[in-house]
Amino acid sequence: MKQKSLQKRWVLALSFIFHAVLLIIVYVLQSMIFPYMRFYGLVPLLLPIVSTGVAVYQGRVTGGTVGIFAGILCDVAFNRPVGAYTVLFTMTGLLIGFLSDTVMARGFATYMMSCATVLIITAFAQMFPLLFFENVPSAPLISLAVRQTLYSLVYACPLWFFVRSLGDRNYANER
Repeated sequence: MKQKSLQKRWVLALSFIFHAVLLIIVYVLQSMIFPYMRFYGLVPLLLPIVSTGVAVYQGRVTGGTVGIFAGILCDVAFNRPVGAYTVLFTMTGLLIGFLSDTVMARGFATYMMSCATVLIITAFAQMFPLLFFENVPSAPLISLAVRQTLYSLVYACPLWFFVRSLGDRNYANER
C-alpha cells in the first residue's frame, strides 16, 4: 500500500515536470523565437494549443491546471490586462476537459476541432478592445484572425505528438 502511494507521488511529480517543461519550451518559442520569424506578418499562438491538447487527452483537472499556467504565460507574453488569458484558458481547459471526459472521443480530429475553437475564441479576445473601444473596422481584424488561426493550426499538428504522449503516459499510469 505504501509502495503504491509513493509510486503515485512520483508519477504526479514527473507529470508536473513534463508539463512544466513543455509549457516553458512552447512559451519560449511563442514569445521569443517566432516573433522574429514572421510569416506574412503572422506569429502563431502555441500556448492555447497546448492547454487545449492537454485538456483533450487528460481531462478537466489537468486541462484546467495547464490552462492556468498557459494563461499566465500568455498574459505576460502579450502584456495584456492581468488575468484575461488566464481566465480564458482555464475555462476552456475545464470545459474541453469535461467534454473529453464525458462525450468527446480522444483523437486527432477532436484535438484539431478543439484547437480551432479555442484559437478563434482567443483571436476574438485579442480583437475585442480594438473592435469596441478603438473603433477599428471589423473586416481587416476578422481577416487577420482567420489567417492567424489557420497559421497556428499548422503548428497544432507537431504539438499533437507531445500532448498526446503526455496524455498516454498519464492514462497508462492511472490503470
